Amino acid sequence: MITETNMIRDYVDISSKRTLTDQLKKISSDTLNFIYLGNKEYKEAWSIQKTLHEKVYNEELSSLVLYLEHNHVYTFGKNANKDFLLNSYPDNAQVIDTDRGGQITYHGPGQLIGYPIINLKYYKKSISWYMRALEDVIISTLREFKIKSTRKDGLTGVWVDNDKICAMGVRLSKWTTMHGFALNNHPNMKYYDSMIPCGIFDYGVTSILDILGYKISNKRLVNILSSKFLEVFQRLN
Repeated sequence: MITETNMIRDYVDISSKRTLTDQLKKISSDTLNFIYLGNKEYKEAWSIQKTLHEKVYNEELSSLVLYLEHNHVYTFGKNANKDFLLNSYPDNAQVIDTDRGGQITYHGPGQLIGYPIINLKYYKKSISWYMRALEDVIISTLREFKIKSTRKDGLTGVWVDNDKICAMGVRLSKWTTMHGFALNNHPNMKYYDSMIPCGIFDYGVTSILDILGYKISNKRLVNILSSKFLEVFQRLN
């Protein structure tokens, strides 16, 4: 089990003061890297993803994972059904159309977002493998907190019984990934009342806080997730 004393503690934290450009100069050129951005507006983070995606594809940067939080926002996948957002959604939440796959998703404070920007040329050129690998990372991370989570046949994401705890929606261009996962740590769950999460009527949503009854810090989750990424994503060359 990963404890406070054996966490990897090797992610780059640029949530305050430090600039992304300066920190990117320090990351490794031959392994998966991890960058904690803190809180970013959705469109700003999307712009950062696009810039880094091009650099990773062109091999100017090694593959990396961005961790962050967003302010309240509902995002639609490129083929999403707009009817899955109810007219009662809160006034302080943005609504944004994106280029990822999947249906509607909510993001907000207390939810840990992971945006892997990974050149699958160095891992496995398979979207199904990539999605299952992301799910494995989340399942293994939750196991560290004694939370038993699983997949559901035909559905993406990670589930605890019949409640989704981690939503996933990705974009793959030139075998390099964008977008990623949203792990419900301790978000305000009332925002889910204004949508049909991921367009699924039959199941609910949950969070780590709902299950454990106490909060886990996002930075602790980042450490554990990063360790699990390194276990699951082994470079081929």
